[in-house]
Amino acid sequence: MNITTINRNDVELALVSSSELLITDVQSALDLIATVSYETGCNRIIINKSAIIEDFFDLKTKILGEITQKFINYQIKMAIVGDFSAYTSKSLKDYIYESNSGKNFFFLESEEQAIEKLSSIR
Repeated sequence: MNITTINRNDVELALVSSSELLITDVQSALDLIATVSYETGCNRIIINKSAIIEDFFDLKTKILGEITQKFINYQIKMAIVGDFSAYTSKSLKDYIYESNSGKNFFFLESEEQAIEKLSSIR
């Protein structure tokens, strides 16, 4: 795992990249929060969807909701970057729409969009 910090609009962001899966369950998501917080002090994280287990995007597994709740509880804002057009579930599309309308958890197409979004919310 590689963590790069970015400062935009006086907001510190952590860009996390990895060739391996980083989020496979709730505990691995908590481990990611702890690692990023400890190593960078950032409470805003950008991660590529390729570092997240595919079951995360299947709402029936409940992993997405549980992990989202952990990030909100620990006051961590997160953007997942990738192409979400392949998902056909209306429930997931609604979840993504609602998340992107909020202030904590985002599903965006590019790192630049994620940087802009996370650095502009207060």
